Order: sequence, then C-alpha cells, then structure tokens
Amino acid sequence: MQLVNGASYGMLLFLVAVGLSLILGLMGYVNMAHGAFVALGGYVGLAIAKSTGSFWLAILVGALVAGLVCAVLERVLLFRFKTHLTQVLGTFGIILIIIDATLIAWGGVPETMRMPAGLGQFVTILDARLPVYRLVLIVVGVLAFVALWWFQERTRYGAVVRAGLDDPQMVEAIGINVGLVSRIVFVCGACLAGAAGVLGGPIIGVNPLVPWDFLLLSMVVIVIGGLGSIRGAFAAALIVGVTDNVGRALVPQLAYFTLFGPMALLLVFRPSGLFGRR
Repeated sequence: MQLVNGASYGMLLFLVAVGLSLILGLMGYVNMAHGAFVALGGYVGLAIAKSTGSFWLAILVGALVAGLVCAVLERVLLFRFKTHLTQVLGTFGIILIIIDATLIAWGGVPETMRMPAGLGQFVTILDARLPVYRLVLIVVGVLAFVALWWFQERTRYGAVVRAGLDDPQMVEAIGINVGLVSRIVFVCGACLAGAAGVLGGPIIGVNPLVPWDFLLLSMVVIVIGGLGSIRGAFAAALIVGVTDNVGRALVPQLAYFTLFGPMALLLVFRPSGLFGRR
C-alpha cells in the first residue's frame, strides 16, 4: 500500500520536476516560481470542477491557465532576470505574489477535490486493497514519461531540445531559434505543473503550502536524476516519492533524513546525478 501511495506521489513529482529540469538544463534558468503553477492550476481546476462538475475539464483548464500565466510572465518579467541571483530572488517574489493572489481569490482554507466518478473505488491485488485513483495516477505518469521520452529522443523537435541542452551556441549558429524553443519548454513545463496541481487535488488537496512542498522535492528530484534528463526525472521522482512516503510511515522522526541523506551521498559520489552528464 505504501509503495503504491509513494509511486503515485512520485508521478505527480515527475510532472512538476521534468519541466523544471529541462528549463534549468536548456535555459540555465533558476525558476523558483515553478511550484506556484502547481497551486495556480489546482485552484483554477477546483473552481472549474465545482462549477461544471467535470474533473477532466478542470485538468485541461488548470494546465492551460498555468501555461498562459507563465507565458505572460516570461515575456513581461522573467526575461529581465539575467543572473542566477536575480532569477532566484525575482522568481521567489513571483511565487509569493501568486500565492497571495490565490489567497485573495479562494481563501486559505485547504480543500480537497472530488475524485471522478468510478475512480474512488478500491481493487484487491495480491490480498492488498489499493485505491483505483492512485493506480490511475501511476498510469498517467508512466504515459507522460513515455510521451516525453519519445518526443525528445525520436522527433526532430526533440533533437533540437537535446542539442540545445548540449551546445546552445552551435544550435544558434545553424539558424535555430533556441530562445523560442526555450520559451516553449518553459510554457509546457508550467502546463504540466498546472495539470499536476489538479491531479493531486483529490489526494493531497489544494492549499497555499503546495508550491513549497513541490518546489523543494522537485529540486531533490533534479539533483538525484540529473539536469535535463527525462529518464533521470522519472527514476528520481519514483525514488523520492516512495522514500518520502515510506519514511513518513515507518520513521516519521527521521523522514527528512531518509530523503535528504541519500541525496547528500549521491552529490558526493555522483554530482551529475543518476542520468545527468558532466
């Protein structure tokens, strides 16, 4: 049961962390505001689900709104932050603004989104009763990983992203607009984060603290998996999700140690991460 809970949470982490990993790898941009798009998508999705009764429409609208806000911020404000210090401080300020905006619009009381009809049941596998919704989350995460991996490894546009990760100057020299590719990755990452905020609504709820939790754990995923690696983000998200869930269940007093201890050891012996390149 704990493994399934951890794996489903890991898939939510993957949806958030993979965009942030590619943004850091492709643009070298430290976007602390990425976690805010999780909360924004969650709150927008919650409003749509309440007004229309459609959970699937809530996912779509939550993802689109998060992507739209990200696109506007990138064009108006984020491109002005040139150094890593200004990026950290500037995007940290943006996450506070977005959280305050959600507090004004929806209040600070944590809310739980209603699960879609038919997904709130349990199934018995090997004498264990497992929640259907968490199993669906695992399937969604795996499908998202396969789709992203196929795009990056098997398509022409994915080759541009890989080349941009390795040598952006050379890609610019042959006439490819790396800036445009970076902006597309930026917005797509925000859309995935917004969708994760809605998908996580039925199990972790929607509240103003969500951005901080996801941002911190997403950074751990990037460190463990390796910068700009979709495979690394997927493997590390599973590791972090399961470790965090099992650690909190078995040894809650040492939950943070069980999560950050292995990460510290990995930084010592493999600083580039499991699948990262030097």
